[in-house]
Amino acid sequence: MNRYEVIIYWSEEDEAFVAEVPELPGCAAHGATQEAALASAQQAIGLWIETAKEFGDPVPEPKGRRLIFA
Repeated sequence: MNRYEVIIYWSEEDEAFVAEVPELPGCAAHGATQEAALASAQQAIGLWIETAKEFGDPVPEPKGRRLIFA
């Protein structure tokens, strides 16, 4: 398991739980349950990192603490 923060919430529009990874731009997934959304997010994180490395893009280090939202 990675150490990136994953934010999970219910989306009425999508009728699913959405899991967003704020530290990795555009990295998100969804699922019928919170657990399924988290599992999908873990896969998405792996793919995001793999793709970034393939294209020589930087991969941010996990902050390891809660992000601060204003």
